[in-house]
Amino acid sequence: MKQKKVGILLFDEVEVLDFAGPFEVFSLATVPEVADKPFIVKTISEKGNLITARNGLKVCPDYSFSNHPTFDIVIIPGGYGAEEMEINNPNVISWIQKQQTKSNITASVCTGALLLAKAGILDGRKATTHWMDIDRLEREFPLVQVERSVKFVDEGTILTSGGISAGINMSFHLIIRLLGRDAAVQTAKRMEYDIVL
Repeated sequence: MKQKKVGILLFDEVEVLDFAGPFEVFSLATVPEVADKPFIVKTISEKGNLITARNGLKVCPDYSFSNHPTFDIVIIPGGYGAEEMEINNPNVISWIQKQQTKSNITASVCTGALLLAKAGILDGRKATTHWMDIDRLEREFPLVQVERSVKFVDEGTILTSGGISAGINMSFHLIIRLLGRDAAVQTAKRMEYDIVL
């Protein structure tokens, strides 16, 4: 089995569980009777510098925009940093657009959907975000078909998920899609997380 590379974007004021939840799911995922882990999970920030997530957590990214490898899966988290800062950062929006053309799957958590929408990736697609920001997504990006009261939306190569912990649900959905039900069940058991299959 070829290992898939998962890249998770980081930025100042990123919501912690938005990136840490998917990081945990993909990092812990295993395939029964296969020794190698199916995913290599790495983090990226614009400049590769130490970032300060929500509530002061310090995180050192593995890569910058200039030196990271090509990823099979790219995850765009949300938080105040996404919805108020990075949405106005053309370097980040351009990077997201480029990754979407190179990766097999682009996924957002919470208000990371606003960054995908700003990049034009959600035009004509169904999408969701945190319930507190869903009206904004609908208002500012009228080409997006907004879905309410769902944990995540799977549009094939593009996935979006609701607020914070919903990124974990979306990540397990991807584990099922890519590795099968048994791998998801074993990973969830290890995490002591209740998943709905």
